[in-house]
Amino acid sequence: MPHTYDLFVIGAGSGGVRAARLAAKAGARVAIAEEYRIGGTCVIRGCVPKKLLVYASEFTQSFKDAAGFGWSVENARFDWPTLRDNVQAEVTRLSGLYRKNLDAAGVTIFEQRAVVAGPQSVRLEKSGEAISAERILVATGGHPYRPLELQGQEFAITSNEAFHLGRLPGSIIVCGGGYIAVEFASIFSGLGVETTLLYRGGKILRGFDEDLRDHVQNELARTGVKLVLNATFAELAEAPGGRRCARLSNGATAEAEQVMFAIGREANTGALGLEIVGVRLAKNGAIAVDEFSRTNVPSIFAVGDVTDRINLTPVAIREAVAFVQSEFSGNPMAFDHADVASAVFGRPPIACVGLTETDARAKGKVRIFKSVFRPMKNILAGNEQRTLMKLVVDAANDRVIGVHLAGPEAPELIQVAAIAVKAGLTKAQWDATCAVHPTAAEELVLMGEPASHDNEAPA
Repeated sequence: MPHTYDLFVIGAGSGGVRAARLAAKAGARVAIAEEYRIGGTCVIRGCVPKKLLVYASEFTQSFKDAAGFGWSVENARFDWPTLRDNVQAEVTRLSGLYRKNLDAAGVTIFEQRAVVAGPQSVRLEKSGEAISAERILVATGGHPYRPLELQGQEFAITSNEAFHLGRLPGSIIVCGGGYIAVEFASIFSGLGVETTLLYRGGKILRGFDEDLRDHVQNELARTGVKLVLNATFAELAEAPGGRRCARLSNGATAEAEQVMFAIGREANTGALGLEIVGVRLAKNGAIAVDEFSRTNVPSIFAVGDVTDRINLTPVAIREAVAFVQSEFSGNPMAFDHADVASAVFGRPPIACVGLTETDARAKGKVRIFKSVFRPMKNILAGNEQRTLMKLVVDAANDRVIGVHLAGPEAPELIQVAAIAVKAGLTKAQWDATCAVHPTAAEELVLMGEPASHDNEAPA
């Protein structure tokens, strides 16, 4: 019997929606199921609303900087409900656009949870309807990790709840040291909340270049975020007045109006029926796939955060494009996960592409170019924040194999720098590019003398 659909997508986030739309435009009969809201983590409870909160948090420093330029900003007042509701209105608008684009492409939308019922069958849980499909694409994303074994964990929020707070707390402890923890610590601090960042390690942002890690950690402390390192929660409890009391692993105690977990994310693979058809999972619960996003079951595929390859929205989208090209356009394509740029919208924001200095040195001889400077805008404003720019160069062929930036322009600059790194341009080619003056970006093509080279220790 013919299948009802050529493709059934479970999960209407960035990856799932892109795959559904492109497959439908290629002539396939496509359906998509979403149990919550169309748009997924990025649009509903991730990148988009977070970036809007980041914008809001930056006004505190902007008001301070304004005086140096002759502006008097008096009686500035922040209202959390206004920001919260405006952000959610934008989220609703974008979710509607996603739906509109799916409808325009001819994709059938089921607003309920769907689970795998067989190699070529899904079941809609609310209606109980069974639907057959030639291919099934799982694009269910991930969710914040919550340590259920921790006594009192129910007294903490995660990033999901942070967007919907009834009121802004006067103080908060953010537990974690990755990009989500750093971003929300920066957001809350910028909005005037007394903020503590609690991290189990000795230095935040594990996996990033060491110079970036040091730079951000020092800047957070300089701007008022209290850092408690080499410790984590041993127990949480409710204190008088609805406050939260924390006993830490180092024996100390801490108290705040709110506590937030930002200690990682898990793939949404639970109770999806994957075990029924024997879809292989990785040790961390993510769906195991090959370079073409194929699982070990020939008719089932997966893209995005549920596969835990590189958990970034643009990556999920590119994986979806490659999936459709391979399965519906006769053009086998595997997305290249090398040299994917990323950004952390903290204070200051950082961005990077390619190898860290540590990873590059492990592979061979390198030359390191580094510049730390105070942008001209900050000088007039009396703002002590400095910008860091760093290039990692392969000494054997002069290729720039890593770019690491910290400063207000970093996320914007890294997109263009990523093109150069992906293209394999050499340091000589960077240097041959004429600078644009006066800009912070010009420093990228003006770093002439290496800070360190060969296999010497960094200068």
